[in-house]
Amino acid sequence: MDATQQAARQQVRMRGRSYVAFVFSPVVPIVSWLEEIDATLARSPGFFTGKPVVLDLAAVDLSSAAITHLVGSLDQRNIRVLGIEGVDESKLGANLPPLLTGGRACAITHVEPPPQAKTKAKSPSLLLESPVRSGQSIVFAEGDVTVLGSVGSGAEIVAGGSIHVYGTLRGRAMAGINGNSEARIFCQRIEAELLAIDGYYQTAEEISDSLRNRPAQAWLEGEMLRITPLN
Repeated sequence: MDATQQAARQQVRMRGRSYVAFVFSPVVPIVSWLEEIDATLARSPGFFTGKPVVLDLAAVDLSSAAITHLVGSLDQRNIRVLGIEGVDESKLGANLPPLLTGGRACAITHVEPPPQAKTKAKSPSLLLESPVRSGQSIVFAEGDVTVLGSVGSGAEIVAGGSIHVYGTLRGRAMAGINGNSEARIFCQRIEAELLAIDGYYQTAEEISDSLRNRPAQAWLEGEMLRITPLN
């Protein structure tokens, strides 16, 4: 291998990023179900914009043509289907989203910043006074998230800014999701399953044992996620 080939190979890297997907489970008649979607969009026009959506067809028996029509109907409403589950793969043609398996259910809490935060501050923040329990997913893309309690195993905090946990961080914390490489993650006790900033991450297996059960912070140094004790 010459130097040019080696340099080209070294430029290839993998970045981890986690997304919380909405799962749509249509029921018959599909026309009435779509009317309910329209009512939701009328109340919150941008609620699903840019969000990954999975279509769960386990409760209905649709032909390939009907699935294509349904995906097209959602697309007309600016709802982009990332994948389909609960259906035989043979019904999914080349122009349909792929079959997905292995999804894990979670409670989604999407928090909008208060009106005064939008007008008075460029970087709003979210304060959670209660612990984030296993299975919960808190998504706040507008700014920092502060948790006064702990984050349970299997829970997830997703923030556009930094994440501050004043208790034990056992779940997943993903900061700077909108490309904010200056974001940081702070916690009083680190037992995290995954830490990520701007897509760069470390899993529990990669976090040093010397950091466990101690106050810690994580930040990006170039393209390397660094984790160090706070004291």
